[in-house]
Amino acid sequence: MDDLHRNTRRAVAAAAELGLALDVHQFPQGTRTAQDAAGAIGCPVGAIVKSLVLDSDQGPLMVLTSGDNRVSYGKVEAATERTGVVRCDADTVRAVTSYPVGGVCPFGHPAPLPLLIDRDLLTFDRIWAAAGTPHAVFPITPADLRDATGAQPADIAA
Repeated sequence: MDDLHRNTRRAVAAAAELGLALDVHQFPQGTRTAQDAAGAIGCPVGAIVKSLVLDSDQGPLMVLTSGDNRVSYGKVEAATERTGVVRCDADTVRAVTSYPVGGVCPFGHPAPLPLLIDRDLLTFDRIWAAAGTPHAVFPITPADLRDATGAQPADIAA
């Protein structure tokens, strides 16, 4: 684990606290976008987890969406009973999650965030999420990600 970036080590430690053992894969060419990650891994773009931080009238939340999908802010509002849902800028994402855009892990944040998981992610046998940097990802089953994070399944695709 010494060869892992400090953010990735933090993601691995946070996963362990949730009962998960991460199998981190590192890609020097980067996995910043869903397309980059799918190309590096050799999986469908839809099997890539995009961890997006949104703001709302009740504060920030995170949505875990399929790499194939765009998020409907209206559907997020309906699923969470929040209003004013907008995407956060990179500085806010880092402040809320402690991870950079392109490397946001679904867990290991300074404070708990409400989470939604895109129902489309639940159709895959295995999905891939960022492990704290734009170069590190890990495979996980959708059920394990949902259960470990407490993410609520929702139809959030545009």
